[in-house]
Amino acid sequence: MEIIDYFKSDNPDYWLAEIKKSDWRAAAYLAKLIEENSFHENLGEGTLLLLADGDRLVSFLTFAKKDCIDDDTLSPWIGFVYTFPEYRGHRNVGKLIRRCEKIAAENGLPTIFVCSDHVGLYEKYGFSYIENRVDIYGEDSRLYRKNISKEN
Repeated sequence: MEIIDYFKSDNPDYWLAEIKKSDWRAAAYLAKLIEENSFHENLGEGTLLLLADGDRLVSFLTFAKKDCIDDDTLSPWIGFVYTFPEYRGHRNVGKLIRRCEKIAAENGLPTIFVCSDHVGLYEKYGFSYIENRVDIYGEDSRLYRKNISKEN
């Protein structure tokens, strides 16, 4: 398995087409942000990380300044987390989360955040539930935090 930074990829069109194969509504929105060149305008500084098994997309996520909780005091965010069904249950997304932790540590960022409606997923990766918040879509979302050590 290989981690690819979408924005540094040799073949972004291929990977965008792979993202579009997802049946998840948020993935379609992410693809739209990329196609309209508005990823950074909407999410701020950050990137899109892909976990690939050869030419097959396994998982992806964003690691950016913003996500669906409108709070400028919280940053950076892991967002748009998705694993294709045939790869679920093997903690593949954990590889991408660990890469985000490493990026945060290298940049002196003490904390990373994620919001989700999942219970039990992010706790496996060391995230702590903080509270529920209403997201930018008007939906209730669980807010998680992970403190980053310099050893990551």
